[in-house]
Amino acid sequence: MTEQLASPPPAARVPLWRHRDFALFWGGQTAGELGIRVSGVALPLIAADTLGAGVLQVSLLTSLAWLPYLLLSLPAGLLVDRVNPRRLMVGCDLGRAALMLAVPVAALLGHLTLPLLYAVVGLSGALTVLFTVAYKTVLPRLVAPEQLVAGNARLSVSQDAAQLVGPTVGGALTGLVGGARTVVGTALTFVVSAVTLLLVRLPAQAEPAASARVPARAALTEGLGFVRRHPILLRILACVTTSNFFAVATQSLEVVYLVRELDASPAVVGAVFSLGAVGGLVTGALADRISRRIGSARVIWVAMAVPGPLYLLVPLARPGWGLLLYAVGLAAFSANAVLFNIAILSYRQRVTPPELLGRVTAAFLWICFGAVPLGALFGGTLGSGWGLRPALVVCALGTWSAALWVVCSPLRRMRDLPIDDQAGTRSWER
Repeated sequence: MTEQLASPPPAARVPLWRHRDFALFWGGQTAGELGIRVSGVALPLIAADTLGAGVLQVSLLTSLAWLPYLLLSLPAGLLVDRVNPRRLMVGCDLGRAALMLAVPVAALLGHLTLPLLYAVVGLSGALTVLFTVAYKTVLPRLVAPEQLVAGNARLSVSQDAAQLVGPTVGGALTGLVGGARTVVGTALTFVVSAVTLLLVRLPAQAEPAASARVPARAALTEGLGFVRRHPILLRILACVTTSNFFAVATQSLEVVYLVRELDASPAVVGAVFSLGAVGGLVTGALADRISRRIGSARVIWVAMAVPGPLYLLVPLARPGWGLLLYAVGLAAFSANAVLFNIAILSYRQRVTPPELLGRVTAAFLWICFGAVPLGALFGGTLGSGWGLRPALVVCALGTWSAALWVVCSPLRRMRDLPIDDQAGTRSWER
């Protein structure tokens, strides 16, 4: 049984660059993200090159990685609000490390198969759901409220730095030593993440969470109810869900598209993904400054709407130097995603009551990530039936259309988001 999130202690109000526990949390998150990015290239390459999987079979890997968000997010939110989140995260890291090691062991024994890859990806995805829900509730306990945007920006920069380096490393190592051996490195990054989490000192919590006194069936839906009554969060959720559906449809096709349509080698595939991460890396570093200049409300719809036309560069890419078009399209989406996610995550952390944060986070993940396996299957089916380029055009337009949810909302008439009460509902209830 966990306790209500307490206010960060005075030590948490020091500048983030001098904050020991935030630095450890940040470092572990960076290591874990690097492992995820490396395996995100290595496993599809194993399926496509080593095992000769088709377009739909490779897209199924993406679908299985995200399916646990649809099945487990709501129970995960309730669990996170009732147990020690750090212990849960450490267990998830160690479990993911063990699963990744199963791939090289199976290859060594001559038993590496697609069903085994599906099992590893699916079970790792289940642990990732638990880890992600817990991870998104920890930062408000480590830093002061006014440091949330800066803290989330730094964590986002790590994600994009890992995305910048990870695919290149994953592609290069897969080309040099094979995908199975490359996956060993991802297991080590999860171990590093677990060790750093053990060293983080979380502030003591004050009293048993309200969720512990509510029947489990009712507690499961409390987060959904909070979001439904909050018009801004509800529109943001619709936007993220639409974007995720089409973005992952694109992701389910990209490795096969790059390898078979654009004649890219594994190393070049990794390099293209890394170049695509530059947009997010830049906007992540400048997110706090951009948000203050544009406005915390305005930046949400601007980030979603402005880069959209550049997504069409992905299906326009050609072999050779034409691969740069693909990288620019990815960079535009990366810039949008990072700036948008930092803004909405910081806002959600500030307006959600601490005892509900795990379940509100889970409600978001259940819906917006629950759409992801459907998007992956949609992309694979569309790519198999229409061809890769036409399917990618549909996905690009669909991703851009997500901006309509926030452009056609109260956010368009606002500069900054209101944060005058913690629950964030009084001013917005109708």
